[in-house]
Amino acid sequence: MEKIIQIIADELGVKYSQVENTVKLIDEGNTIPFIARYRKEVTGGLSDEQLRDLGERLNYLRNLETRKEEVKKSIEEQGKLTDDIVLALENAKILAEVEDIYRPYKQKKRTRATVAKEKGLEPLADIITSQEDTRDINEIASQFIDSEKGVESVEDAISGAMDIIAENISDNAKYRKEIKRLCYKDGLIITKGDPEVKSSYEMYYDFKEKVSSIPSHRILAINRGEKEDFLKVKIEKPEEQIISYMERDIIRDEKASAKHISQYEKILQDTILDSFKRLIEPSIEREIRSDLTEKAEEQAIKVFGQNAKQLLLGAPLKGLTVMGFDPAYRTGCKIAVIDETGKVLTTTTVYPTEPQNDVEGAKKELVKLINKFNVNMIAIGNGTASRESETFVSNMISEIDKEIYYAIVSEAGASVYSASKLATEEYPDINVSLRGAISIARRLQDPLAELVKIEPKAIGVGQYQHDVNQKRLTESLTGVVEDAVNKVGVDVNTATPSLLSYVSGINKTIANNIVKYRDENGKLKERKELLKVPKLGKVAFEQCAGFIRIFDGKNPLEITAVHPESYDVAEKLLKQIGYDKSDLVDKDKLKEIKIHLSGINVENTAKDLQVGELTLKDIIEELSKPGRDPRDEMPKPVLRSDVLKFEDLKEGMILTGTVRNVIDFGAFVDIGVKHDGLVHISELSDKFVKNPSDIVSVGDVVKVKVIKIDTERQKVGLSMRI
Repeated sequence: MEKIIQIIADELGVKYSQVENTVKLIDEGNTIPFIARYRKEVTGGLSDEQLRDLGERLNYLRNLETRKEEVKKSIEEQGKLTDDIVLALENAKILAEVEDIYRPYKQKKRTRATVAKEKGLEPLADIITSQEDTRDINEIASQFIDSEKGVESVEDAISGAMDIIAENISDNAKYRKEIKRLCYKDGLIITKGDPEVKSSYEMYYDFKEKVSSIPSHRILAINRGEKEDFLKVKIEKPEEQIISYMERDIIRDEKASAKHISQYEKILQDTILDSFKRLIEPSIEREIRSDLTEKAEEQAIKVFGQNAKQLLLGAPLKGLTVMGFDPAYRTGCKIAVIDETGKVLTTTTVYPTEPQNDVEGAKKELVKLINKFNVNMIAIGNGTASRESETFVSNMISEIDKEIYYAIVSEAGASVYSASKLATEEYPDINVSLRGAISIARRLQDPLAELVKIEPKAIGVGQYQHDVNQKRLTESLTGVVEDAVNKVGVDVNTATPSLLSYVSGINKTIANNIVKYRDENGKLKERKELLKVPKLGKVAFEQCAGFIRIFDGKNPLEITAVHPESYDVAEKLLKQIGYDKSDLVDKDKLKEIKIHLSGINVENTAKDLQVGELTLKDIIEELSKPGRDPRDEMPKPVLRSDVLKFEDLKEGMILTGTVRNVIDFGAFVDIGVKHDGLVHISELSDKFVKNPSDIVSVGDVVKVKVIKIDTERQKVGLSMRI
């Protein structure tokens, strides 16, 4: 275990003790959000992202150790375990190396080599490999002729021996490791396609790139093109270097040894070439393609996670009555009006788009609803007919004598949610088609509360998310959602089971039990009341309590992220500066509290209160901004009142847009025309950009310049180098 801890500490660039303490906390059943927030002293302040990386590596390295033990035991049972094998297993850093070591000892299917061994040709293979017998090779081989075993001639004997040697070479872990290294260093990925066939993979129809430098998004694009039969893919390996390396290691130097060695040279040269072409090359190609895909998938999952987190933490628009507008053509645009709490006030369908084009009728009906319910904001989904709907809404609000804006909202996953069991439970009496409009409206009001109802991979901010390992993607995104939910905190008296189930320590069963308890007993008045909820015991309470918010409850500290275990410290701190916890809900006194807290000497006060400095800093921050929503500091959605047509665009225009997606090669920005414009990685900054995520995040509001307009394909090139 010490070795695993040291490896993780080196990889993360943190102290051994930080990893050791964190592993102990994880093994005790603590969740990552809880450890990140409430055990900073123990971990040395590791962030939730560092902790997730640590957890993943811990899992991988433990699995690696388990596999090493299994392999060691299997080889030992065969009576073939040596000190060299034990040492090689100890030094193996990845599972692929362990499997290469195990390769010669695995139970094999019938191969040419096993057939040759059955014919008794293994001793001949050993003689040829050792190159020490000075007799003529034909004379040696003739001793192995055995008609009953199917060895009819000298040629048969030598051929069978070569098959055995070829397999031994192929199974040699040292050779495989070096061949892989050479392929990674000098290999090329080559792709070909039929120039007569039109597809989105045409840039790969005659394409080559070094294995060492090909970026993740290209690997995934090539994989998809191959899967869809548009591309043929192969890895061009440095064959001469590989063959030369194996020959130098296997064939003895004739100048340094006796003349008889030359008779073995040709046999071994042919055997090495056969071993490489027939056995090594195909499996190495598969392994390299698999390694590249795995790394590309990890990168895609990471990018997706970063984007999803930003989307989930999008700034809510509180206190607004919102009209959700789900655009469509033939079936009509679905409308839902929701109040500031998210309650559905009314739903309807209007037909301002083709083929009905009932613009006046739609306008009349929506204006009536806007006035009746005092609608402040219209949320328009960005799917089919979105821009036509935007034009309609823009014209409509220009004729209304009140301040009203609209925003374009990503509707990714809305249809998935509409037809889900959850949506049916929430709105049993509302038609499936109208539920999408409710979801779109609520996404503007509170992105987090709405998006947790949707399978994370369906929220539309990924890159090839449908091509990656789905189990791995789901695990990663669940972690991302957990971190986002716990960063914000959850109002236990209004939260849905979907939202509650992502709170640290709370599973779906407990989440449903909380809602049921709330329905039967009314609003919870304090956090410790959670202990009355079935299946929510002391362990779950410790994990979840700090992330639960209770507004208008008995204890003002419970509108903050101060954990119950620190209430005593928080109250003593307030007393030191002359205040009480009840003053936290008095706006005037809160301003004074904030000023006093900003002047506190953290080091001395931490000693006085017998609490860690990191914990005290968190308590001070929470008491300075009780009830604060960290999302309030995020960029607000771009609110529009007029529409921009593609035809209006001109090169050199400066526009404001919202970052909708960040990928390896740049970012897509919504500037208000039908398709999002692309800011290529080279246009994100005047400085060199290694990773677009270092410059922009999903939800950022950015200024961009139009640098390229492709009218035929309706594509826009943008630059942030203004």
